[in-house]
Amino acid sequence: MRMMRYRRFDVLVTAFPFVDNKMMKKRPVVCIAFFRPAPSITLYWVLMITSTALRKWKGDIEIRDLKKAGLPIPSIIRTCKVACVDGSMIEKRIGTLATQTQEAIQKEIGEVFGDR
Repeated sequence: MRMMRYRRFDVLVTAFPFVDNKMMKKRPVVCIAFFRPAPSITLYWVLMITSTALRKWKGDIEIRDLKKAGLPIPSIIRTCKVACVDGSMIEKRIGTLATQTQEAIQKEIGEVFGDR
């Protein structure tokens, strides 16, 4: 089976690891980078997308164009929750992010990694 290659700012569905335990939960994520460390392996760095009602965390970005992103309910990108997932774990692509949201992610990530 040939694995599909996803692009930066695609909204995907995959298992996302919990930081505080060994569980994973299937959820939407946004791809921020991908690379192939070996011919048969593609890894994706992804950010968590959540509909949580928990108070706003530093770096949270509201997704305004839900339809384009393929999301059914109001959601945010939690930029402080990053995971690296194997391409074989990605279930599907459901949408992409609007340009304004992409720019907000780039700005936030740039601040975290000192890219000013």
